[in-house]
Amino acid sequence: MSVGLLGLLDDIAAIAKVAAASLDDVAGQAAKAGAKAAGVVIDDAAVTPNYVIGFAAKRELPIVGKIAVGSLRNKLLILLPVALLLGYFLPTAVTPLLMLGGAFLCYEGAEKVLEAVMPHHAHHEAQLQPMAADARSVEDEKVASAIKTDFILSAEIMAITLAAIPAGNIWTQALVLALVGFGITVGVYGVVALIVKADDAGLALARYDGASIIGAAIRALGRALVRGMPTFLAVLSTIGTAAMIWVGGGIILHGIEKYGPPVVGRTVHAATEVAAHALPSIAGIIEWSVEAAISGIVGLIVGAVAIPAVQYGLSPAWKRVKGLRQA
Repeated sequence: MSVGLLGLLDDIAAIAKVAAASLDDVAGQAAKAGAKAAGVVIDDAAVTPNYVIGFAAKRELPIVGKIAVGSLRNKLLILLPVALLLGYFLPTAVTPLLMLGGAFLCYEGAEKVLEAVMPHHAHHEAQLQPMAADARSVEDEKVASAIKTDFILSAEIMAITLAAIPAGNIWTQALVLALVGFGITVGVYGVVALIVKADDAGLALARYDGASIIGAAIRALGRALVRGMPTFLAVLSTIGTAAMIWVGGGIILHGIEKYGPPVVGRTVHAATEVAAHALPSIAGIIEWSVEAAISGIVGLIVGAVAIPAVQYGLSPAWKRVKGLRQA
């Protein structure tokens, strides 16, 4: 009896070790995949605060919460099953879909650059939208618009994650996708919540009535937060645009390396190696910077081509399709 019990305990211990190793493997894969999606995450965090501008302070966190719930629903209930089905039945489609998503990121980023350079082109889409009847309708429209934008970014995150996971057990892939999707959503919208409430926190600190040196320091910190948030949001938006173009261009570049002429990949790697040899003490940073710069150039080129293609081709075609459906 005791020998049998010891054997059972040994079996349980062995199973526990395997389970722990599997969990470690899942966590490791999730961390690596999440890191590869970092550029899209930065853009997601940079874009979302714009959706609460103009609303009362008491509605900011509820709006962020609604968008976060919609984002989580997008990732876990729609995109995760689709990603698993694609990875299992049609894995060759993952890279082309990634490239399409990358082209979309390049288009969005290039449009933001165009709007910064030529402001009269800005908000052309918003002008076409009818005004909402009341504040609740405005909020609902903003949330719906944010969730639609998040769907594209979430699809890119999940596709990048799927591409970064080694082929194998579908349950491991599902766990990694779920972990990355949940972790990124919580992280991004947690940061967004802090960002949108930072000015309110700064205002509260600035009104602190303590007469001590610490009180004066608290008030100074509060004033700095209030004054600094517009600049911080502008910088964050710029970083988000740059990340969008860089990530999109990098995805396109890797796709070209896979399907296009080998000279493309060799040229990029040769350029990074030459730059790294010039400054061997920071070779890793130099290699990353050069590759990011090349990806950014590719992203701008793709985005510049995509803008007229969307404006004069895809957008009119989509309007005609919608017109036929409504007829």
